[in-house]
Formats: sequence, C-alpha cells, structure tokens
Amino acid sequence: MKSRTYRYALPAALVIWCALLAVPAYPQSSQLRTVHGQVVDKNDNPAPTSVVYLLNAKTQAVRTYFADDKGEYHFSGLDPNVDYEVHAEHGKMTSSTHKISSYDSRRDIDLTLKLAREK
Repeated sequence: MKSRTYRYALPAALVIWCALLAVPAYPQSSQLRTVHGQVVDKNDNPAPTSVVYLLNAKTQAVRTYFADDKGEYHFSGLDPNVDYEVHAEHGKMTSSTHKISSYDSRRDIDLTLKLAREK
C-alpha cells in the first residue's frame, strides 16, 4: 500500500514544480512608474499652466497635464514595459522631447522640462 501512494506522489510533485516554474515573475515587472517634475522657462523660472504631453510609444495614446502654479506636473500608473515620450508647451514655446525607455529601471523619474525653443 505504501509503494502505491509514493508512486503517485512523485509525479504529482513534479507537475506542481513545473507549474510553479512556468509562472512569470510578476512582482518586479508589475511595479508601475511615475514621471514628474517641473516645467521652466529659458531663465529657469517656473512656467505655470504649461501643458505637458506624455506619449505612450506602444499605443500612441497621449495623456496631458496642466502644470500647477509652481510649474509642476505628475503622471503615475505608467507601464514599466512601455517606452514613453514627454515634452511641454506654453504659448509659442516648447521643450525638447525626453524619451523614457522601458530598459530604464527607475520607477520614479524626475524630469525638468525647459521651454527653450519656439514651436
């Protein structure tokens, strides 16, 4: 009777072990990202009411944020496995576009966007 129980235990343990190996490691890759910072003019003064654009390079979806009275902006809940592009505009001025790579392992990204050129 004993040998019969062990005969099924080893294959069952092997199936469970293989199933556990097949489960992807989500805890590390599922941590969402945040991108935040300040929009400043060419003299490094805060640029309130600037519009900050965040482009999801995979879906081409664009999110916008109006900078507050300190020129600060904030995007959260970003997929760490996607590339993004961020830039700001205010009046006739625009900042350069900053690319955020999915290979960049930072979860909290602080970017200053400088309005340095005309559109």
